[in-house]
Amino acid sequence: MCRHLAYLGAPRTLYDLLYADPYSLHTQSYAPREQRHGTVNADGFGAGWYDSGRSEPLRYRRAMPIWADSSFADAARAVTATCVVAAVRDATPGFGTDESCAQPFRADTWLFSHNGAAKDDEALAAHLGAPAPHGALDARTPVDSAPLFAAALRHWRSGAGLGEALARVVTDARACSPGRYNLLAGDGHRLAATADGDTLYARQGRGGVWLASEPLDDDPDWQPVPDGSLVTADRGGLHISPITAAH
Repeated sequence: MCRHLAYLGAPRTLYDLLYADPYSLHTQSYAPREQRHGTVNADGFGAGWYDSGRSEPLRYRRAMPIWADSSFADAARAVTATCVVAAVRDATPGFGTDESCAQPFRADTWLFSHNGAAKDDEALAAHLGAPAPHGALDARTPVDSAPLFAAALRHWRSGAGLGEALARVVTDARACSPGRYNLLAGDGHRLAATADGDTLYARQGRGGVWLASEPLDDDPDWQPVPDGSLVTADRGGLHISPITAAH
């Protein structure tokens, strides 16, 4: 049910990050190796990145499979960034496949992605979705990821750390509904992700840090993140802790 990745480090093109590796996000859209739910991710894709001249992220999203958008593959060769969050989507049954549902979601200085699904999306929306954060259209999207983003955004705007907010959201979401809550976020300077019900890997080296649903290549430096963990990363490296100890 979706694959996502994030990168922080030395400048790299979007093509290098999303297409060039043997098991890239592009490849994971049609041939994921470790996806436990669903078989392909053909219901849209998105990439968000930070330009050195602005604090707010830029974003590109489409409702089509990433493999069908050759124009983006060409443009990605010319876009260089030091922080990227990207995802390919396998839509949760019962939700639409329009572009607004493709992630990452965006508001203020943050990018957000959810890999998973909630069993009781109505309970999730009732307890975490309201009140909808001001000016955040993605938090109103008709998909089960939107209440999670709404809750994370409220925490961030109240001063919570990038990873602290994700840990709180997972804990609160679990109290509302069983589900899989692998969350991923970036703010241009840091990354954070939760492993909660699906696979997550981390790698440090080669001039940066990566967080991804699956390894992008056979590099032995990829390390699996234990289920129930929060990962935070900055230019100093990676830190992994239990979600329950992160807030």
